[in-house]
Amino acid sequence: MALKNYKPTSPARRGLILVDKSGLHKGGPVKSLTEGKRKTGGRNNKGHVTSRGIAGGHKQKYRFIDFKRRKWDVPATVERIEYDPNRTAFIALIKYDDGELAYIIAPQRLAVGDKVIAGEKVDTKPGNAMLLSQMPVGTICHNVEMKPGKGGQIARSAGAYVQVVGRDRGMVIVRLNSGEQRYLRADCMGTVGAVSNPDNQNQNFGKAGRTRWKGRRPLTRGVAKNPVDHPHGGGEGRTSGGRHPVTPWGKPTKGARTRKNKQTDKMIIRSRHAKKKR
Repeated sequence: MALKNYKPTSPARRGLILVDKSGLHKGGPVKSLTEGKRKTGGRNNKGHVTSRGIAGGHKQKYRFIDFKRRKWDVPATVERIEYDPNRTAFIALIKYDDGELAYIIAPQRLAVGDKVIAGEKVDTKPGNAMLLSQMPVGTICHNVEMKPGKGGQIARSAGAYVQVVGRDRGMVIVRLNSGEQRYLRADCMGTVGAVSNPDNQNQNFGKAGRTRWKGRRPLTRGVAKNPVDHPHGGGEGRTSGGRHPVTPWGKPTKGARTRKNKQTDKMIIRSRHAKKKR
């Protein structure tokens, strides 16, 4: 999909750059594969705001996506490619030969009418899913499991992918977009290809209202607040904070390490924080 520019017929249109969705399905989703989605406004079950900056937004229906791809050795045909308001990637409606319908994350270069299949070992074509142990070294894949049978967790957003770079001790070594290299179990599933809609990051929404339609509220900078409201607040004249960036509750932010799971440290070969050699 290419990017779409607009003529500056208004201040909001000037600079507006969106992904061209003319090739996507025009109608609504399959009703049996959707359910209603309630807005939380960032509030928990007690009514307290636990995620700031969330409110409003257009009404959405949730599409059930098959992240597991465990229906093995049954070919399926791509019926259409659709927009999904719940994610940055496009989704594909597939119809299995036994008549069952399902949604999957659409990879790049997957077109209407293409055949996809999941199995222990299948052809390395975009949309086909198989065990990581059976993928050739160098394969680009997405929707990768971290635990067998749990469903894909890695590389699910627009343009994302991981690369199989080797095998060792019955495990598979993959390289993530962040630069991290890690072990994954060989019996985890992955789908061949990179995720669709790579131009998602190049969009320019042109006005604040278009971001509000997505359910995002504006956030006030800490340095613009009073000391009672934020650690960065106060000061005579304009100040820049005077300390390392923190949240309104004093916890470090903007790059501070928060990883606490030491059990899986042994699975990470190269950290994404490792300094790159020049």
